[in-house]
Amino acid sequence: MARTAICSEDPNDLLRTSLEYQTRLNQIYKLLHEAHNFMDVLPDLEKDLLSLLRAERLTIYQKGRGDREIVSRYKTGREIKEIRLPLSTTSIAGYVALTQQALRIDDVYDSKALASIHANLTFDSSFDQRSGFRTRSMIVLPIKFGDVLLGVLQIINRIGGPFTDQDLVHAREIARVIGQKFRYDLGGTKGPYDYLVQTKRITPEKLEECKKVAAAQKTTLTFVLMNEMKIPAEEIGASLELYYQVPYMKYDPDVELPKALLKRLNEAYLRSHLWVPVGVDQEKVIVLIDNPTDTNRIMEIQKVLNARNYEFRVGLPEDILKFLGVGLEIPEPESVNLEDLVGRLEDEAAVIADEQDIALASTVSENEATVVQIVNRLVLDAERLGASDIHIEPARGKVPATVRMRVDGVCRPVLKIPASHIRAVVARIKVVSRLDIAERRKPQDGKFMVKLRGKNLELRVATIPTVHGEGAVLRLLHSGGALPFDNLNLSERNARETKELVSHPHGIFLVVGPTGSGKTTTLHAILGHINTPERKIWTAEDPVEITQEGLQQVQVEPKIGFDFAAALRAFLRADPDVILIGEIRDQETAHSAIEASLTGHLVFSTLHTNSAPETVTRLLDLGLDPMNFADALLGVLAQRLSRTLCSFCRKPHPASNEEVHQLMVSYGQEMFPELGVNPSEMILQGPAGCDRCGGTGYRGRIGIHELLVATNAMKVVIARKSGVTEIRNLATAEGMRTLMQDGIAKIVRGFTDFSQLRRVVA
Repeated sequence: MARTAICSEDPNDLLRTSLEYQTRLNQIYKLLHEAHNFMDVLPDLEKDLLSLLRAERLTIYQKGRGDREIVSRYKTGREIKEIRLPLSTTSIAGYVALTQQALRIDDVYDSKALASIHANLTFDSSFDQRSGFRTRSMIVLPIKFGDVLLGVLQIINRIGGPFTDQDLVHAREIARVIGQKFRYDLGGTKGPYDYLVQTKRITPEKLEECKKVAAAQKTTLTFVLMNEMKIPAEEIGASLELYYQVPYMKYDPDVELPKALLKRLNEAYLRSHLWVPVGVDQEKVIVLIDNPTDTNRIMEIQKVLNARNYEFRVGLPEDILKFLGVGLEIPEPESVNLEDLVGRLEDEAAVIADEQDIALASTVSENEATVVQIVNRLVLDAERLGASDIHIEPARGKVPATVRMRVDGVCRPVLKIPASHIRAVVARIKVVSRLDIAERRKPQDGKFMVKLRGKNLELRVATIPTVHGEGAVLRLLHSGGALPFDNLNLSERNARETKELVSHPHGIFLVVGPTGSGKTTTLHAILGHINTPERKIWTAEDPVEITQEGLQQVQVEPKIGFDFAAALRAFLRADPDVILIGEIRDQETAHSAIEASLTGHLVFSTLHTNSAPETVTRLLDLGLDPMNFADALLGVLAQRLSRTLCSFCRKPHPASNEEVHQLMVSYGQEMFPELGVNPSEMILQGPAGCDRCGGTGYRGRIGIHELLVATNAMKVVIARKSGVTEIRNLATAEGMRTLMQDGIAKIVRGFTDFSQLRRVVA
């Protein structure tokens, strides 16, 4: 918001917060609500509005669904009948309509003050010249319903000096009520998909379910609505148009995009931000965007395009990407693909083969353009596929090397690299990871960072010499924020008990499972749940993959002696409330963690164990004092990640007798009724295969959990160093459900199938 200095309030301003003022304001609200339409009542309210705002004049602009401009539907002063302004950076009201930001300007003739808001912004003094009225100060703010722009309120010339902060507060209140009235007059809806609910194309409950599916599958809600609910794109577009109050534009292959303008833009940026210019002339640019209320993107658009005037259209994300030449599921950041690059390598390999000397392959440079591109392309494709690892595996002699990517926990081959170039590809990876390219006899570890679509991606690199040459494994570490606790897919009991346990002021809570089972994700979701300004939270991690505001996070460096135990000792001198130790690897760290939890700190950590009960015995085997450990322990959450069925192609089928028997025996026949399903009517989901899931039938992963709660009875059992079986039996009797049982509950709900559960749970 731009403004000049604020004048101090005079005694009359005290009236503005008095009961009399509120009564007058409420009367205006009442008249607006009771009026048949906005235009009928405004002439009667003119004096009251000007009096309340202590202004000489006001203008109310409206933007209809088909309007390309904002139009003065009501204004004081009769010299000019109507004012039409485009969404523009050149006029004050047009700028507010474009950016949806309020402005308070003390002197509209101060060109330097206007230029400080935007270089193109000016005041059109021709209105003053024609009318003889002298404009001085203004409050100009958007009229909105929710996030949707419906008009602009312009208040002119405060009596007694420049407008104040209190004036702006009351102007916002009036604009809000006008926005409500405009919505009714224009037939707008309350949400982007409200029209679909009103026309009974979908129920509110099903809409919420589709939102969860879209979030879980990392796709768009519109895609789910079209593919699962079979709602035509035109109906979704009509619903968006009613809400956003801008015209809907569908994909049209005959529309020719402005090539000259697109050359100045990064298409990868347009794809990730979901907007595209679809028309341009000397006066304006027409922009297609999936959310015309996103003020941050609109501000970026006007900075990038720097046009004088703008028009907006709303479109489906899928259609915007079609205009940019891609499908939603495979946004290609570069024009070249892996097949083309490998083709080039094969052509180069053929030349070498013609000379009958495979040793010449060593002369291929790691900086050769094709080699550099193929390494870059591997990283880009791995990120696009959601892979956790890239495995580059050399083969014997002239046999091409294999590249596999681990997606959703399962390796899948992606391409072959000619034997003549595998050494150069590995060397290129070593160069960017700052490893010794001359050393090929022993393993090396390194890392490098890339930036994709505005986000940092760190890759940990391990090179390993094999009998067929040097191989490499690249692990993708996505830096990002914490997953919301409610998205962990914990069962009702596990979620409730976990929230209760982590609300304790001290004790130790452990998350256990094999490498890659999502332990760090779960711990950060829990930390996000308890992260408040009142708590000081320290974390020691290796590596720091997830960052959160409010946490003090430390990267341990074992090579210099700064390991988890050393970090924990340092934290205890830094007045913590909560401590996260990335992993308990040795006796010293385990002892220190227990001591910290017994001295008034809430401690979180992880272990590599198979189940929650086994975690207890594993720690006792490290030499922990059973009494101290039992006293400190809050709970142990064991987890796995199971592949989920693709929500776009999964197929329901009645469960066979064999499947029912298998599930009942695995869950426990005496406890199976608690799942609330009739075995004779059970419907299970199965894989099919589509383009979205790469033909596998599976897309994404879901957590499988078991939570052992350290109740008083459990503490007694732990203190006497009982075995795994006794601990498991007591935990089950107290409500714990094993990993297998939790997985079967998720099978019954349609998230996965038994084959995937058996892959991760014994």
